[in-house]
Amino acid sequence: MEGLIKLIVAIVNELHDLLIEVVYGLGFVATDKDLHFWVIGILGMFGFIFVQLAFRLLSKWSITSISFIYTFTVLLVVVFAIEIQQKITGRGNMEFDDAVVGLQGFFVLFGGYLILRGVLKGIKHIYKTIQKQSVTK
Repeated sequence: MEGLIKLIVAIVNELHDLLIEVVYGLGFVATDKDLHFWVIGILGMFGFIFVQLAFRLLSKWSITSISFIYTFTVLLVVVFAIEIQQKITGRGNMEFDDAVVGLQGFFVLFGGYLILRGVLKGIKHIYKTIQKQSVTK
């Protein structure tokens, strides 16, 4: 896990340095805060457009899918924050496998939720069918 974080940091640092060279090479004067403003702003807008389109499509199918994606995204942030916190404080071991297992727990419990929901919808459907048949007789 620590190696993965160091790799990500190294990639971000290289991109940061490259961006500064390009910006200055084009003759622009920009502070680090200016670069953060524009880069994060642009990335955020591209992300928003993608998410907006994806969620519009998903909403036609199921709001549950949107709820799942949102929850999964929040959990990704939480599990990695926990692992990073363990590394910083030395309380526990920072391991990628811990994050994966935690997310597996969510997938298993969410699968159980979907099964239970399906069973309840099936029972409701059967009940309504029986009621319709008894009313038409």
